[in-house]
Amino acid sequence: MIRLFPIFLGFLLLVGNGSTALAASQKATALRQANGLVAFTPTEKFLSGNFVAEEMNPSVIFGAVKAFAASRKCPTAWFIEEGEKHRLAGIGSSDKPEEYTIYLEEDCPDQVVYYVFIDQSGLTPQQWIEWREKFHKSKAEPQYGSTKSKLDQACTEGCGVGAELRFLQKDGELMGKSPEEYLRVDLKYAPIYDLNRQKKISK
Repeated sequence: MIRLFPIFLGFLLLVGNGSTALAASQKATALRQANGLVAFTPTEKFLSGNFVAEEMNPSVIFGAVKAFAASRKCPTAWFIEEGEKHRLAGIGSSDKPEEYTIYLEEDCPDQVVYYVFIDQSGLTPQQWIEWREKFHKSKAEPQYGSTKSKLDQACTEGCGVGAELRFLQKDGELMGKSPEEYLRVDLKYAPIYDLNRQKKISK
């Protein structure tokens, strides 16, 4: 019994770090290898920041990324493409805005889902809006002008955004449904701010 105690203690320490310590399913392991994914620890700024889940015209803002990750029913873990991890390591500290893609894996018995986030948490909420406008304004200026105004208002009300949930993958296949619709309809996950009504959503 005494000999088993250190082993049991080590197991508790691993589990105490979260569900990422749990063994991955064979399907999850295969998908990680197929996508060239390696373990990654997101910054606290990213995890504590709000996010949108629609690239061009979001209708709502969701709360902290880590709250969404904690809401998942199956074991989760964070990953990044190996090449991207090396690129970020080579950049070091820079004042230039950087965005990169990270994957939240949800490993369920019947399916493996990847929530693919774009991390721009290094920017202030206003910088995030300007950075987003740089890429989208030329695509649909009239539409994005309205979106920018709504995001500006949300920013002034303390609901700024630092990340975007851009894609969903289920068992390696890209899902056709928009991430925003999937979160609100399929997962019944509640947002914190209504961009169309320009007001916070009470719990």
